[in-house]
Amino acid sequence: MKSDNDVVITGVGIVTCLGVGKDAHLAFLNGEEAGLPRVETERFKPYPMHPMPEIDWSLQIAKRGDQRQMENWQRLGVFSAGLALDDAGLKSDADACASMDMIVAAGGGERDIKVDSLIVEEALKRNDRELLLNEKLTTELRPTLFLAQLSNLMAGNISIVHKVTGSSRTFMGEEAAGISAMETAFHRIKAGQSTHTLVGGAFVAERADILLMVEGIRAHATGDWLPLWSRSDAYGGGMMLGSVGAFLVLESRAYAQARGAHIYATIDAIEGDRGNRDDNRLEQRLTRLAGLASDAPDGDTMVFSGASGIADLSRREKSVLDGVFPGAAIRGFGGVTGHGMEAQFPLGLALAALSLDGGAKVPVFDSEMERPMDTPATRAVVTTVGYTRGEGLAVLSAA
Repeated sequence: MKSDNDVVITGVGIVTCLGVGKDAHLAFLNGEEAGLPRVETERFKPYPMHPMPEIDWSLQIAKRGDQRQMENWQRLGVFSAGLALDDAGLKSDADACASMDMIVAAGGGERDIKVDSLIVEEALKRNDRELLLNEKLTTELRPTLFLAQLSNLMAGNISIVHKVTGSSRTFMGEEAAGISAMETAFHRIKAGQSTHTLVGGAFVAERADILLMVEGIRAHATGDWLPLWSRSDAYGGGMMLGSVGAFLVLESRAYAQARGAHIYATIDAIEGDRGNRDDNRLEQRLTRLAGLASDAPDGDTMVFSGASGIADLSRREKSVLDGVFPGAAIRGFGGVTGHGMEAQFPLGLALAALSLDGGAKVPVFDSEMERPMDTPATRAVVTTVGYTRGEGLAVLSAA
């Protein structure tokens, strides 16, 4: 039964290696763009990754001064947020932007790679590394970089550039940040505490420090690209990062209908969780979360899995999904976009909303492990299992 406080998606801002904006992604979801996804294998060899497409930043960040004071992570977030506002028809509505809430999922900001490299090289020659670190931080690090590393600067720049000046929240911490951001926006609107919210995140994979962090636990894939479900420990950890910007405009049904907005999909439920993954506990949590979609007929449901690609975790998630949604078409979207950390869960919701609205029969991303769709789905389940911690699941229905 429909309610005035139903949470609906009215704006989609999306950037991945597949292209800029919803049209490029809808073409892919409709099977119009065949072939392998864009993968960079040489720049950070032996680690493959999915790079950003060519972007004209001025289309969403008009002032050159604003562009210059941001790094690519912030630019990508501000750009994607602008796309979502444009798509929702709210960017030029000053009153709506002034009262719009904003929730951002962010990482730890940019780093000075030259200084990081210098510290690592010097540390190989000395044993007093604590003293070395203090020396270099006081002599090598420019003061403005401390500001550039503040996670809430993305939200600040969105406010400056797009004039979104309602309440602002920033969640920090890999995939769980994206899950918490979407879940908080959903429950605030559902409870009548917000009428319209800009929510999402961005992640830039083309950073040596990020690759080093992931490879520190031997999680990153090596060699050539392989479909997500077909990766194994024989080729590194199985995870391939991707540069992703994904923002959504969420509104209450009453607010959206009052202004005549186009509704892509309704979000029926969202929940996040985390905990120990040993002794079948991950499977138990995923099965419980899947209960949010217990009333969805399998034949009318598709699953957008945000699996990281890490071989063992992805196998465990796929086993649960096959068990609880035996008739559903399952798509591991990170295999074609790359894994977007904080932006992974918002990206999954964006792809699901576009698919439901466009009546897409989404092509298989892994021909050996995924079944074709005979008819478009009317319900979608979106999952994200963090590469070290955090799980989330959302249920969407066609408008």
